[in-house]
Amino acid sequence: MRVVFLAATYPAEMVQFTRGLAEVGAEVYGVGDASKQSLSKELKGWMTDYLQVPRIMDEDDVIERVTQWMRGKSVDRVLANWEPLTILAARLRERWSMPGMSVDTVRGFRDKQLMKERVKAAGLRVPKSKRALSEADVRAAAEEIGFPIVVKPIAGAGSADTYKCRDQAELEAALAATKHVTECSVEEFIEGEEFTFDTISIDGVPAYENIAQYLPKPIEARSEQWISPVIITVKDMYQPRLLPGVELGRNVLKALNMDDTFGHMEWFLTPKGEAVFGEIGCRAPGGHLVDQMNWTSDIDCFREWARVACWKSFEAKAPRKYNCGIVFKRALGEGRITRIDGLNAWKKQAGRWFVDDQLLRPGSRRRNWKQTLVSDGFVVCRHPDWEEARRLSFAAATGIKLFAA
Repeated sequence: MRVVFLAATYPAEMVQFTRGLAEVGAEVYGVGDASKQSLSKELKGWMTDYLQVPRIMDEDDVIERVTQWMRGKSVDRVLANWEPLTILAARLRERWSMPGMSVDTVRGFRDKQLMKERVKAAGLRVPKSKRALSEADVRAAAEEIGFPIVVKPIAGAGSADTYKCRDQAELEAALAATKHVTECSVEEFIEGEEFTFDTISIDGVPAYENIAQYLPKPIEARSEQWISPVIITVKDMYQPRLLPGVELGRNVLKALNMDDTFGHMEWFLTPKGEAVFGEIGCRAPGGHLVDQMNWTSDIDCFREWARVACWKSFEAKAPRKYNCGIVFKRALGEGRITRIDGLNAWKKQAGRWFVDDQLLRPGSRRRNWKQTLVSDGFVVCRHPDWEEARRLSFAAATGIKLFAA
């Protein structure tokens, strides 16, 4: 099994997917724009070979370089688990007449307006939406749909450049902030709770499923620096109130022709109990959600994804043992982290249910919270009881404080 894996070195979790591919017996030919000298010895050991390209986002250039590099070798799979490279992977598959999702199919997971049109055509509930190529288009769509609305990039990820607009003034502010975005989706704002539906599918049928809840919704978490975003996987994901989301997710996978890979869908549960589609990617979720899935069931989804992508087989037993909460922290102040308050007390409170602590330590330069969900680090806990997992997560969100100067 010879696999070309795009972006084997970035984002950081791609290293774990590279490991997973190696552990299921694949020959991994990694591609990235990091230098070979900068790669860890461990990562080099998981790859048969590595190609450094000047710009991983330059699709035409990467296609020519990888084609030349692999000339004379048979290739069984071209894979990508980072959102911006899923189209590139599909283009390579088509160039080499290989199995896997086509460019048109992947575009249905990448273009948010096309995505909603295809999901709606399958008879599923989606927000009202319009494609916008100019500020005039955005204003016209807002008038047609009616406030409140959400303005987001057609090909965005991670809630970047996404704005909720409750009136014309907020719309004008959003337009000023998104002048660099060439194409937008303007859509109806859905009132309700927001969840994920994460899957590893074989021929579009989930072999593994996960639901997690965003607390608060990502669009709110990205609006205020003081918020510590919390995401909690739901142990009892098949409870009656969440089953509409599970059914919706499975039908979305069919509507968009998912094949053998990860899927990360976001959906809304309205106060009336209706499940409404948000968006979906044909790739693994970011923000350490794959790690949360692993801690929820004590499995290795990095390896199981690789086994599915290569061999169409999911072998792990995946009992849902825990609700797993991750809490992302944002320091108060700018510059370098000076101190952390409340961490040891929280760890003592969590006790055996504490899982991980990846907060930036004093002396580290703080990160731009608008550019990364991970912000200035995170802590993780898990518990078999939902209310206790939620309590511990919010105890971290309110009780742990980072300071910078």
